[in-house]
Amino acid sequence: MSNTGVIIQGSARAEGNTKKVAEIVSQATGFPIIDLVSKNIGPFDYEFRNREDDFLPLMQDIADNCDTIILITPVYWYTMSGLMKNFIDRFSDLLKVEKEMGRKLRGKSLALISNTSGPNINPGFATPVDFSAQYLGMKFLGHFHAELEGDDIPESVQQALRSLYQPV
Repeated sequence: MSNTGVIIQGSARAEGNTKKVAEIVSQATGFPIIDLVSKNIGPFDYEFRNREDDFLPLMQDIADNCDTIILITPVYWYTMSGLMKNFIDRFSDLLKVEKEMGRKLRGKSLALISNTSGPNINPGFATPVDFSAQYLGMKFLGHFHAELEGDDIPESVQQALRSLYQPV
């Protein structure tokens, strides 16, 4: 496996705590950050009317050039952000209309990092991402929850983030 990867940041606030977390991971891995708030990615629909938005070109680039995908999302109402949910839902496009691109995800790695300003994390938070990785033939690298103290990331959490998902 080469040392290629990407970080997908899925917060409604582009310059918030999730970005701080993403930047720590990016500095440690060398992976670029793609901020979903800057992309035009519509929700999944059964008629695939959103095929002209940013999702398919983004996924083509990822499928062709990345071995590891790290999803980073804040916790909103005990689950991932709506932006991240839309992104994951659109994997369905890769099963129906862009099957070859979807096949390129097999064997790649998928990880999840969540963050909140408190310990309230749903024990099943990572299940949708884990099951999605399995369904797509990807390796799920696990879930790390970054518990922040207000807008500060404790040094222990920063150290843990730096040690996660190092390129092989």
